[in-house]
Amino acid sequence: MMRLTALLLGLLLGSNVIALPRESRVPGGIALLPLPASLPADLQATLDGKPVFIAKGPGGERHLVVGIPHAALPGESQVVISDRSGQPTIATLPFTIADKQYPEQHIKLRDNKHVHPGPEELARYEREASEQQAVYRAYTPSPAIWPAFIQPTRGAANASFGRKRFFNGEPRAPHLGMDIAAPEGQPVIAPADGVVARTGDYFFNGRTVMIDHGQGLFSMLCHLREISVKTGDRVRQGDLVGAVGKTGRATGPHLHWTVSLNDARIDPLLVLPALASAP
Repeated sequence: MMRLTALLLGLLLGSNVIALPRESRVPGGIALLPLPASLPADLQATLDGKPVFIAKGPGGERHLVVGIPHAALPGESQVVISDRSGQPTIATLPFTIADKQYPEQHIKLRDNKHVHPGPEELARYEREASEQQAVYRAYTPSPAIWPAFIQPTRGAANASFGRKRFFNGEPRAPHLGMDIAAPEGQPVIAPADGVVARTGDYFFNGRTVMIDHGQGLFSMLCHLREISVKTGDRVRQGDLVGAVGKTGRATGPHLHWTVSLNDARIDPLLVLPALASAP
């Protein structure tokens, strides 16, 4: 029933129509760059040496879908176009990153270990962060079609992406995902087609599922109570992957959803249809 509901919603939102995500040329956003028709079909585009997603638009035209890192500075940037036949650089596509000031978020935690981890906990975190970074930096070729996305669980999704976080009054890394308020045990589904790249039980993220959607595009679903898939499983949009929980660094049950594009964490709201609602 969950998958059927999700698929029906996808149809209502036009998920079967070739579409592109929304553009927002700010840190943590997306730049959509049309590829000139004169460029060869077999090419590679990179931003800071990392492959960029190439997608066809509704009319068959090609676009680069560029994830802009949250730490990017305002100003000029460019994508480098290379010919796979051997010519290193055949073109560059410049774009401008606008400034954006994200608000602050102050969180009170009862468990101080998630504010001041000990040596063993820090070592665990560094090992787990390395594992997750290796996933984000992987590149799996896929068709030049931007996947349709839906919200991975029911609930109110707050606009918390990019917030400067303070735990118990102390500054920590910004919040690079979307939090969805939901009751513990509520089903969590795959927001788009893909392959399960990794699952784990992490110090900060709790029980986690990472899904590879192809061409350097990933979803990470965190704080799960339980996981229903394993690494290597192929999932379709709407398939059950777990249940909402409060594992890891969480003040209560909710789902944290990270979207990564060319190893840049971007605002998940940009990949959802403008009128999206939870399945």
